[in-house]
Amino acid sequence: MIDIIIQNLLSPVVLFFVLGILAAIVKSDLKFPSGLSEGLNIYLLIAIGIKGGIELSHYPIGSVIKPIMATLFLGILIPIITMMIGRLMKLDLKNTIGLAATYGSISIVTYGAAISFLEKNGTSYEGFMNAMVVIMESPAILVSIFLLKMIEKNNSLPSLSSQGIGIVPLSVRMIDKEVIRESIFGKSIFLLIGSLGIGVVLGEQAVPAVKPLFMDLYNSVLVLFLLNMGIVAGQRLPEVKKHGIKLLLFGLITPLCFGMLGVLLGSMIGLSLGGTTLMGVLAGSASYIAAPAALKASVPEANPSIYLGLSLGVTFPLNLIVGIPFYYQLSQMIQI
Repeated sequence: MIDIIIQNLLSPVVLFFVLGILAAIVKSDLKFPSGLSEGLNIYLLIAIGIKGGIELSHYPIGSVIKPIMATLFLGILIPIITMMIGRLMKLDLKNTIGLAATYGSISIVTYGAAISFLEKNGTSYEGFMNAMVVIMESPAILVSIFLLKMIEKNNSLPSLSSQGIGIVPLSVRMIDKEVIRESIFGKSIFLLIGSLGIGVVLGEQAVPAVKPLFMDLYNSVLVLFLLNMGIVAGQRLPEVKKHGIKLLLFGLITPLCFGMLGVLLGSMIGLSLGGTTLMGVLAGSASYIAAPAALKASVPEANPSIYLGLSLGVTFPLNLIVGIPFYYQLSQMIQI
């Protein structure tokens, strides 16, 4: 395990991320223009989406039903568990919802780093896993907002006996149109779904056009993106300190637990070593793009320095340095 972590630490993507954090800590004037940062983000979304679509075009729908159901299950279960933990920590309702949506959704960049890790180790994975990224992005956001509206309507705290999870019909009135629009048509999800669809429709015909930019240069662009993310994460670290040890422990422990659940589920549905690792990464990562955008529109009372500070300042570096090798090692142990 230690050898795998050290190997991951010495990869360019992790070292440039650490360099970005160091730049923020020493208050260097190193920064990315906002346009470049946005462009790199768009690049990664398209690259992962279209590669997933091309791979998905090779599989009959029947062969991906189990992974799709497992992904949806995680996208619904994790925000519910997160909400219960938040209430046990005596966190107020709105900030609990913020954590539930953020940790139930996924980090596209953590997933991209995991792919780079697997390729570096020569480990294959199911190509349709890129499609699971798209599928898991939105459910947690919708579930979290649904729970908020339901609790506010009932004027009670969430509990399995009182909130009727799984038997209360989803009323359109409980989630306004803006939440649904942001959860489905926000730029990150829209690009992922659109790129995935293009990849599915065109299949291998798309490869000659997209390979030079979106496949061959992927790891190099990821290095640039993670340098920028390191700067942003380093700037968020002081915000995390303000909220005490409980939230810090939450950001360090729960992602690994969720990742273990993802690995177990991936193994149960018969995924390969690489696929099981990626399922763990999806479950253990936390969103800092799609979920915060939806929360800003639908739960403005939630404090971004809590849900965004934890996801970007604590959980993202944790997964990048320790989480990905941990899920990989755990997947190896389960499949022996």
